[in-house]
Amino acid sequence: MPRKFFKRIMPSHTEIKEHKYLSIFGEALHNPNLWHMNRRSVAGAFAVGLFFMWVPIPSQMVMAAAAAIIFHTNLPLSVVIVWISNPITIPPMFYFAYLVGTWILGEPVQNFEFQLTFEWLQNELETSWKPFLTGCFVLATASSIIGYFSISQFWTYAVRKERSRRLGKTK
Repeated sequence: MPRKFFKRIMPSHTEIKEHKYLSIFGEALHNPNLWHMNRRSVAGAFAVGLFFMWVPIPSQMVMAAAAAIIFHTNLPLSVVIVWISNPITIPPMFYFAYLVGTWILGEPVQNFEFQLTFEWLQNELETSWKPFLTGCFVLATASSIIGYFSISQFWTYAVRKERSRRLGKTK
């Protein structure tokens, strides 16, 4: 059943409640609806997490937690999914977002050599921020919609399969 799988990969309630960045939510973290594992809360958590993984700022986890509280989705899962974008995956993800943005805006792709300096980052963002942010927004929206409906369908399929398995054993 999907619930068992998701419970295995999620951090515990105390880990989330004691996290230094998430402590700003205070008593809101004690809402039991944020910890439920059902089709709606898990699919919503995927939508929230997949959306905020494309947000190009460091406080993705905090924003995902706030959205989970607002939309009453599973908070730990929302926060964990954000970590799909990590220091290893961010460069290819954000370059892909830039390419999507250039395609949508009809702008040419700029060739550049990456340098790990603040000056390079500032100069590159001056010329490529529109396609980059457009691509991030489009991919965030598409990811969250696809994630929500995919998980919802997967959950429904798994529950039906488990039910039919149980009914088959009782006959």
